[in-house]
Amino acid sequence: MQGLGASLPALLLLLLLLSAQLPPPAVADQPPWAPAVERALDPGSRLAVGAARVALHKYNFQAASPSGLRALGQVRKATMKSIPGTGQKYYLQFTTEDYRSRENAGSCLATVLYPKKKSPPAVNIKCINTKDQNQIQEEDNRLYRKLKHQTKPIIGSNIPGGNDLCYCGHWVPHLPGGTYSFGNMEPAFEPVWALAVAGSSYMMWEKSTEKVGYFMSQVKSVKQWMRKDDSLEFDYTILLHEMPTQDMILCHMRLIWLPGRPLKVKYTCESDSHRLEDGSGMESGSAAGIIHEREENF
Repeated sequence: MQGLGASLPALLLLLLLLSAQLPPPAVADQPPWAPAVERALDPGSRLAVGAARVALHKYNFQAASPSGLRALGQVRKATMKSIPGTGQKYYLQFTTEDYRSRENAGSCLATVLYPKKKSPPAVNIKCINTKDQNQIQEEDNRLYRKLKHQTKPIIGSNIPGGNDLCYCGHWVPHLPGGTYSFGNMEPAFEPVWALAVAGSSYMMWEKSTEKVGYFMSQVKSVKQWMRKDDSLEFDYTILLHEMPTQDMILCHMRLIWLPGRPLKVKYTCESDSHRLEDGSGMESGSAAGIIHEREENF
């Protein structure tokens, strides 16, 4: 018994030495799509570019500045994480360009969460501005005065004109030399069109999903309401181009704008089964009355 007791420490020491030399137990590698694992995306992929456009839709709507509209330049970096029970979250770095001049407008950092439940993408975006903000405000005020001092209400249709629809204000690389397409647009309608872009950005942000995005293709009709207060009010019929389905969606939008104030937008689209959406935070009316509803009910 004494010999056995004396040999126990030696056996334990031998077992410890052997276990130290054994390889660690194998651990299965987590797949890149595993929950809560952030994975890199090709910055030029449809998912990365689509998420960046969604972020810019939200930015353009919240900025409420027809003179400060931005278009997507280039996505520099993109990652994605699947959050269990919540949805897919994208982390983005991208450049932007002035919607009309194509000049560099600054870079942005954004997150876009596509929730599993049916609700708009949750967007958090911060941008660096290269254009002087005082200059943007002055341009907005000049545009506002031009529209406010109309002696007759502005009424127009098919903006831009012609039979061809365009990705108005969007970079079209297949055109000669690469250019921004604004179609056949009369200069008098450019301010009205810019307001339509700002207002429709609310629609495009809210309707976008991880798989489906939107461009504004054409203002089918526009009518200005002459108001007694300081605000400008327009009724629009807008054609949205849905990607990648290539469907054309007709939407009615009513917009109220005053420089330096948030945009007030109400809309309904044919594909929404006459569901009225409200971007102003105020009470919604009936879909049928969106074109004729007056300011006191807005």
